[in-house]
Amino acid sequence: MRHDADGQIVEVGARTRTIPPALRRALQHRDRGCRFPGCTVRFGQGHHIRHWAAGGPTTLSNLALLCRRHHRAVHEDGYQVVRQPDGALEFRTPHGWALPDVPAPPAVPDDAVEALRAANVANGARVDAQTARPAWLGDRVDMGYAIGVLHPLALRPSIA
Repeated sequence: MRHDADGQIVEVGARTRTIPPALRRALQHRDRGCRFPGCTVRFGQGHHIRHWAAGGPTTLSNLALLCRRHHRAVHEDGYQVVRQPDGALEFRTPHGWALPDVPAPPAVPDDAVEALRAANVANGARVDAQTARPAWLGDRVDMGYAIGVLHPLALRPSIA
């Protein structure tokens, strides 16, 4: 283990490729799930950022938690993971393009129902018990008409 001047643990390492239980717990505590952009899987596998065979150590700073799917994508499909100088991870496609970080989900108001009602009123939408009631009288659907309305080009004669 390496400690900083205040005695806080900065680095934890092992001498083997396999990740010992204590290091795995530290990795799971730090990453909280798959680090691949947009992935929400909570459980994962430890991935050596600099591969073990290329001299990459089994240390917390050289590990990232990836779900099984994204771990396979990195090893077999050509995706890359690079740790930036500030400690952030950068993921790249097989073509070398950087994958952008996924934005945080929008904030949900404390009273979401009341906020939705207020938005409907502001937009002139009147929602009541009859809103979802169909006006259909039980006739058979005229499929040609329905397709023609939904996609006007579908019924045009083809020019060949």
